[in-house]
Amino acid sequence: MPTQNTSTRQRLINAAIELFATQGVIDTTTKAVAELAQVNEVTLFRHFGNKHGLLLAVISESAVFQELGETLRQQANQTHSVSEAIKWYAGDRLAAIAQFPELVLSILGEARQYPAENRRIIGKYIDQISHDVAKYLATVMQREQLRSQLPVEKLASLLNYILLGYAIIELATEVNESSDREEFLNDLVKLFLGENIVSQTSIEATLTENVADLPANLVHTILQKAKKSGLRDYALVYVLFAAGLSPVDIPRLERSHQISNPHQHLLQITQDAVRQVPVNQWIMGKRYGSYTRNPLTQWLKSRKDDRSALFLNDSEMPISEQEIKERWRVLTEELLTPEAKIPAIEQAQQTWCVEMLVKGISIEDLSILTGWSLTNLQPYVYRAKEKLALEQALRLDQKSQ
Repeated sequence: MPTQNTSTRQRLINAAIELFATQGVIDTTTKAVAELAQVNEVTLFRHFGNKHGLLLAVISESAVFQELGETLRQQANQTHSVSEAIKWYAGDRLAAIAQFPELVLSILGEARQYPAENRRIIGKYIDQISHDVAKYLATVMQREQLRSQLPVEKLASLLNYILLGYAIIELATEVNESSDREEFLNDLVKLFLGENIVSQTSIEATLTENVADLPANLVHTILQKAKKSGLRDYALVYVLFAAGLSPVDIPRLERSHQISNPHQHLLQITQDAVRQVPVNQWIMGKRYGSYTRNPLTQWLKSRKDDRSALFLNDSEMPISEQEIKERWRVLTEELLTPEAKIPAIEQAQQTWCVEMLVKGISIEDLSILTGWSLTNLQPYVYRAKEKLALEQALRLDQKSQ
């Protein structure tokens, strides 16, 4: 029974929890909740709007959600290993769900019948949990100098999905033996610690094998050869090194995808990872024109056709990926990288990524520009750090002269 010391809002939430758990959300009426809380129905509407507003309050203020972020921040400072972190969090969440088993089953079982807006908000709460867990795991992994092969956000989401699935099966089948729960938690830790989370040292040992950026003198040589070949080839190579695009991206570009003014030069990528990318004035320490007058704008200004494609082949048809690769092959066939190999066209994009990081762009912002995950960009981060370390060593040596 409600007490005088309990607020009206809390009495309504407590009544809703009891009725949702015993009757289900769909079959519980606002009138029944108000009667159990010993208030009139108008009071319920004044606090929550309707039954689904009340449901959202029940969810957001339950032990499963309430103050989770702060709890995880405190626990991160007390947990000494990733295995402890995963096991503690999993055990804590299962215990929280077990406090209201019938309520959890009712909410999840009937969720498809809720209004779309309510389902969206419930999804937002679940996303917030994953965000909090990701920060929790990242804190512990950083302290141990560990790194996940998956983005930590995805790792947290997968962990929550597994926990929720296990909890539903456990509640629905009445499997509740402590030995089974303990075995599940141990297996969960093994699953996530398998090959997914590895030491920073072991990752760094193989990072540079995946990135082969080109030295500045070779980049400028390729650009000069392209310039001698003609405006189209010069513009093509310029976009490869100035915008970090791949041979797959370029054939899809149209004239309307270009934004050029005295303050910026951008290209709009409209397929796959939709995004805008900058066309840089500076490439490897040398300036190639301005935002409004550069190899790309000069190529477009020289054209007399009305084709929409940004690049055309010799027959004035939209250029293909294979034709771009062929032009690169012709322009670089007599050149060699420091490894005594002919430069590959993919190395242009790798060079751009490393250069952007060396200039100071964050890995998160580079992820937005490239459409690549943070995990895929980690080799570039390490390569950029390596280049910066070499530059710092050279500066120190020059100071000592």
